Amino acid sequence: MAKVLPEILPKITDPLPEDTRGEMLTLQEALQQIHFPDSWDKFNLAKERLSFDELFFIQLASQKQKLLWQKKQSTKPLLYKDSDLLCFMKSLPFELTLAQQKVIGEICSDLQREQPMNRLLQGEVGSGKTVVAAAAIYLTCLNNCRVTLMAPTEILAFQHFETLSKMLSPHNIKVGIYTGSKKRVSDEPVLVGTHALLSEKLPLQNMGLVIVDEQQRFGVKQRGLFRAQSASPHFLTMTATPIPRTVALTLYGDLDLSVIDELPKNRKIVKTYFVPAAKRNDAYKFIEKHVKAGEQVYLITPLIEESETLKTTKAAKVEFERLKTKIFLNSRLGLLHGKLKPKEKEKAINDFKNHKIDILVSTSVVEVGVDVPNATIMVIEGAENFGLAQLHQLRGRVGRGDIQSYALLFAEVETPQVISRLKKLEKIYDGLKLAELDLKIRGGGDLYGTRQSGRWDLKIASLSDIDLIEKTKKAAEKILSDNLELDKYRALLAQLESQAKEIMPD
Repeated sequence: MAKVLPEILPKITDPLPEDTRGEMLTLQEALQQIHFPDSWDKFNLAKERLSFDELFFIQLASQKQKLLWQKKQSTKPLLYKDSDLLCFMKSLPFELTLAQQKVIGEICSDLQREQPMNRLLQGEVGSGKTVVAAAAIYLTCLNNCRVTLMAPTEILAFQHFETLSKMLSPHNIKVGIYTGSKKRVSDEPVLVGTHALLSEKLPLQNMGLVIVDEQQRFGVKQRGLFRAQSASPHFLTMTATPIPRTVALTLYGDLDLSVIDELPKNRKIVKTYFVPAAKRNDAYKFIEKHVKAGEQVYLITPLIEESETLKTTKAAKVEFERLKTKIFLNSRLGLLHGKLKPKEKEKAINDFKNHKIDILVSTSVVEVGVDVPNATIMVIEGAENFGLAQLHQLRGRVGRGDIQSYALLFAEVETPQVISRLKKLEKIYDGLKLAELDLKIRGGGDLYGTRQSGRWDLKIASLSDIDLIEKTKKAAEKILSDNLELDKYRALLAQLESQAKEIMPD
């Protein structure tokens, strides 16, 4: 490096305009000082400049795409009266939370514009995202436009189909279902399904709204499929993943964000306990007692097969056999994991839903799952291998009914650090707070339990550095407000294009 750097540095062009760079080091100076610093101060200045660049180009890519989307796309505004929305709310068998009302207002405001909505709706499991989606669907149908809702699995698609059918039937709005195995489509204005919706030639004309559940992002290619058959529809993506503000500002800068930050009033918290190895048998007795009372249990293991990198983690198959033959001899156990065939998965979940199974042993595939109000205990093996946000989502699978629910956290490695981290779930029930803690403890790349690539994988900057994120956001906004196409900034544009695959939104 000492020999190569002097040859390379003179050939490097600093992509930042002088106004943007300000008093920061030039790129050449930063690269020199990060490898061979004259002092700690110079090293920190170099780190500051390179961190700025890393976040700045992500901001620039996201915001450029958002502004181009708004400039180039147009759609039919979906108009409504306040009395229309009030009519829908009055038809519900429950009262909306203030957070739900606020988010519905944000979405409805978007729907009335001539630019298509591109919004991400974040809300914890059980926060009531589906009814928010139903309100948007209702208003879209009043404008004689069609709606498509895509779910990641057939089971979730059927759940949405049933829920939306109930919510929309008082208004004579019919819902159709379209998945790999079930195709019930005629002239229904609302179509619920899986990605099979994209692979078949369906009547997508006059599409006013597209909703995507639990995908976090609806890509450019998929949007193009809908635009090819009709004017640009509005897009709403829903996720239960808690997204810290800094992450939203950086990695979702091309989307508008709505957050349901309040649970329904009657929702009980899921009492959570870290269970040390010495108390494991007591926990099994606790589970047995609740199963005898007619309640049901999820038992989560992180991996399907034994892993060389996580030798102590119990695989779902191994744990299933052990529990079935040695622990819960009088209970009905089921097994669910990602390698099962779709029909086998559907059978396992439906058997659990219909109470033909007492204890469902599963990998975290159940994280995006169905509502089973009778499930009251969530047991998580190898809990130290999950992020706090992921554990929070898993425990949200129970507590859907009126009975008090529990989450029991088992760890294979009981170090003070592991115990301290897991015990945070005993006191904190706010998903966003837990996601922020994850960000500090585990870093952005490992935020949701698995190492992500591309835009998540920051090399120098930190997704918890709110000041730098705000600074880079403002810098990107200033440049784009002056020159959206960036043709005045050739070096900047060249650098952005060279990084496009890594940082551009999907």
